Amino acid sequence: MHDAGVILYLHGFRSSPQSTKARLLAAHCRAHGREQDFLCPQLPASPAEAARLIDGVARAIAPRRFTVIGSSLGGYYATWLAESHDCRVVLLNPATRPDRDLARHLGPQRVYHSEEWIDIKPEFLDELKALWVEPITRPERYLVVAAKGDELLDWREMLARYPRAQHLVLEGSDHGLSDFSEYVGSVLEFANQADQTEQMRQPPPPPGAAR
Repeated sequence: MHDAGVILYLHGFRSSPQSTKARLLAAHCRAHGREQDFLCPQLPASPAEAARLIDGVARAIAPRRFTVIGSSLGGYYATWLAESHDCRVVLLNPATRPDRDLARHLGPQRVYHSEEWIDIKPEFLDELKALWVEPITRPERYLVVAAKGDELLDWREMLARYPRAQHLVLEGSDHGLSDFSEYVGSVLEFANQADQTEQMRQPPPPPGAAR
C-alpha cells in the first residue's frame, strides 16, 4: 500500500469507532505499518459539534495530505469537510438528506457497539441543513460506493447528488456494507491516488525553470 497520507474515517448515525468498517480500515493500515495514520473520532450527536470536532482534526492534520472516508451520515459530514478543506473523499452509502431522514429518529437512540444512548434533538435537523454544500466541486476527488441493496437510503439519490464523481455501484449488499471486506482494497486504492491528484493540480513551472 502506497502512502495515502492520513485516513480520517467518519462513522455513521448511532455508530462508533468500533464499527466493522472502521476496524477493517484500521487493520489494513496497521498491517502496512501505518496504524498512526488512521483516525476515527467518536462523533457527537449534535451535527454542529461534530462539524467543529472534525474541522479541528483536519486542521491538526494539516499540512499533511489526508483522505476522508465517510459512511452514511459520516458521508454527509465528509462532503462538507472535503469542500471546506479540499481533500480527497470516499463516501460509503452516504446520507444525502439527513435532515429529512433523521426526522423519524428523534429522541433517545441506542448507540451500536456500545451501552451508551444519545438524544437526537429537533434542533439537530437545522444543524444538518447548515452543513449542506452545493455545488460539489472537483468531483474527480470523490468516490461514491452505493449499494442497491441499501435498506435505509436510496442509492439513486446518492448518484444524483454526486453526478460526475467516480461511482462503485454494488448490485446487492446492504446499508452497513456487511461485505465491506471485499471493497476495502478498492477504497484504499482510490485514497492512494492522492499523490497523483496533487501533482496534477500543481501549476506548471515557468519557462526556463529547472525540472
